[in-house]
This record gives sequence, C-alpha cells and structure tokens, in this order.
Amino acid sequence: MRRRDFLRNAASAGAALGALGLSGPTHASAMTAQVCAETTFPQVQKLTAHVSEFVVTLKFADIPADSLELGKKSILDGLGLALSGSKAETWGLIQQYVKSFGFSPRGGAAVLGSAIRLPARFAAFANTVCVLPAALATAEVAGRSGKDLLVAYEAGVEVECKIAEAISPRHYEDGFHSTGTCGVFGGTAACSKLKGLDSVHTSRAFGIAASHAAGLRENFGTMMKPFQAGHATESGVIAADFAAIGWTAAEQILEAQRGFFHAYGGTYDPAVIIERLGNPWTFQNPGVSIKPFPSGSLTHPGMTELSRLIQANAIRAADVERLEVGANKNMESTLLHHHPKTGLQAKFSMEFCMAILLLDGKADQTKYTDAVVNRDNVQKMIERVRFYVDPEAEKAGYDKMTTILKITLKDGRTISGRADFGKGSPINPMSYDEVAEKFRGCAAFAEWPADKANQVIEMVRKLEDVSDVRALTALLSK
Repeated sequence: MRRRDFLRNAASAGAALGALGLSGPTHASAMTAQVCAETTFPQVQKLTAHVSEFVVTLKFADIPADSLELGKKSILDGLGLALSGSKAETWGLIQQYVKSFGFSPRGGAAVLGSAIRLPARFAAFANTVCVLPAALATAEVAGRSGKDLLVAYEAGVEVECKIAEAISPRHYEDGFHSTGTCGVFGGTAACSKLKGLDSVHTSRAFGIAASHAAGLRENFGTMMKPFQAGHATESGVIAADFAAIGWTAAEQILEAQRGFFHAYGGTYDPAVIIERLGNPWTFQNPGVSIKPFPSGSLTHPGMTELSRLIQANAIRAADVERLEVGANKNMESTLLHHHPKTGLQAKFSMEFCMAILLLDGKADQTKYTDAVVNRDNVQKMIERVRFYVDPEAEKAGYDKMTTILKITLKDGRTISGRADFGKGSPINPMSYDEVAEKFRGCAAFAEWPADKANQVIEMVRKLEDVSDVRALTALLSK
C-alpha cells in the first residue's frame, strides 16, 4: 500500500489497511466476541498447516475476476505511495543507514523512485507496507511474471487479513499495531508463494515470521509507525528466505498454546480462518479501503463528510466558531495527537485534518508538513475543533467508523453531518481511474516523469499479461 501502511472496513481494518500501508483497529466478527468471552483457548489442530496449504495450492484461476481487479487497484495505489515516499525524510535516513553496508548498485531489487538497488529484504523495507513490497522485491529478483505477482499478492493480503480478523480485539485495544504484527504473515505468504515453498516450509516460514511480529500504536505519529510496516514487509522476505534454505521453526505457530494467537491476543476465532480463506476473498468482503487522503484511515469518514458539507454550504473557515467531531473510543484513542506539532503527528490528528480542510479546502501530501502544521492559522483553527467519544458513534458499533460532525457558525447557525465510512472504502469505493489520478498525484509529488507514470498505470491495469515484473520496476526506477 504504502505501506505501504500494506490495507478493509472497520470490522477488520487493521489488517487490510496494513496491506495498503495504513492501519486501523482490528475488530472481529460476532463469533470472535463469543470466543473472547470464553476462558478456554480454542484447541484447533494444524491451523498453520491449513493456512500454508491455501498458499501453496492457490492458482490464478482460483481467484475471482473482481478480486483480481480490486487487487490491481491496491497494487497501483501502493506503487504510488512508494514513489511519494522517495521524498520523505525517512528515505534519507534509510540511505544513510544502508550506505555502511556497501551494496552494489547492480543486482538486487529497486527502491522505487530512486536509482538505488538493494538486497530484496532492504528494498522491501524501504518501499514499506506489508505485502506488496515484499512480493515485488522477491518477484523482481527472480524475474517472475505479473501473473505470479498477482497470485502472490492476493494470497498475502488474504492471509494477513484473515489472521487480523481472527485475533481477539484485545490485541489492538491493548496497543499492538496490527499492520506490524499481522502484516508480517502477509508478506511471508506472498514470498513463500513466489519461492515455490511446499506446505511444510511455508509453515516454518510462518513460524519464523511470528518471531518478527512487532509494532505498538503508541508510536503512531512518529517515524516508527512506517518503520513497523517496513519491518513487517522486510521480515516477510527474511522468513521465506530462511525457510527456503532449511531454517527450522515451529510449524504450528498460529494455534499453539505458546504461539501467536495466544501470546498476542489471548484468544482468537478459528472460524474466521478455517474454510474461510478465499471464501469469501477479503478484497470482496468486507473489502479493502484505498485512502484518498494521506492521513490515518480513521480520519477519512469525517474528512469525506466535512468536504461534502463545505462544498454544499459554501462554508468558509472565517465563519466557523467551532467544529465538534464525535467518534467511537477506538478511533479517539488511535488518533491520539490532539495538538500536533509535526507533519507525522498530523496524520494521526482528527483536529488537524478537520482544520486543514476548513482552511485550505484540501488535504493532500503537501499539507502534512511541519511548516503547515505550525502555521498560526492552523494552530488557531485546531483549537476550535473538539474531538470526543460520542455515545451515538459508540453505539453504532466497531464494524463502522461512525463520525458525527456539528459545525457551529459565528452567526449562530449549525450544520450537521454523519458518515460511517469514507471515500475509498468498500461502501464508497474509488474506481481504477480515480486511483490512477491519485497515482499521478503521488508521481508528481515525487517529481516523476508523467509519461512513465502513465505507462505504470496501463501496465498494472493488465498486470497478468506482463511477462517479467522487471519491466514494471524499471518504470519506477531512475
């Protein structure tokens, strides 16, 4: 995604948004709520083997056409985010770090938006999110086809999302960043598929990956948030590489009493995984969100609705006395920077996202900078925004991202609105052409040639016909 983060509706947002380079709360189904109420840990045999078998046996023909098309949109979005990431401060720091290793500019995999090539694991880290960079770097080094990449990507997203949906909500609520903790399994699944590992070695790869699972929500709004996504995708490459050379690990890592689900969540819902991998596909149901704004996905319903209200009512910032934004408690605890001072903090600040839309009428990548955040008029407008836990939004349930807006104007009038999902969500999806326009914006931000950007858009549209993914990465490299 970015990650790329790599990203679903709020019912299981953490994993699917991680697939896209974003993160949000992971909430389980009604069955999960029932399981979590029990004191016993589910005794399920060979769950990891079941997941591994799904990855190993998956074929292109098994994937529904609409899931493939949704996957292409997600891939294009992730490539655009990686391009724009080449302008991030973190990329300069990554270059400084890897320079000491003395890597050759030849060979390896592309760091998108640059002329630099690195070993696959480091290229995946630099390109962030969870599934796409790991799959792309592995496919590039091996000279695999676009069809191979698509199958691996679909497998990785499906595994990552189902694992995130199955784990107890306590996992996210207690502070884990599910993009980092669950995303590692997505990258591992994709790389294992591309390397042609059998079920036993894929299970071992998952065992290796589980020991890499990491990420804490307290780091949102700092460089560690994208680091956690990058670490997950790098670890996916590492896990498959080590399993391929014979490294051993627990082959029942998901379901074991001392395994991932027990250690990281206390419990889980096995019914979300057993007979549910690809049935339905996550891309189809509950779906995957693509973010129109470069901020935390939980800000998007409110931003979508505020944009609509501004346009419908010709609202000017100077006329606004205050703006009240109500949401559920998980949204409020995730968007934790109520008085942001940096561009990274602003991505996790509902107050900033509302303020910048009122003041500037847009919230693109150019707005999430330290300089913009600390503009005097921005800081003053932030003070007029009240972000709080609203009982109505809480009652709506965690399968939604209900956001309730009340704008009080200086002349005494009030304008209200409500949104359960934002633009780009499965309820209000972006078309391929809309994603392509976002990609062009990312490319322009990265100062990337427009002709190359347009070639990437058309190549991803017909990715299954690409004989070698190195043709794609060449368009994304200097």
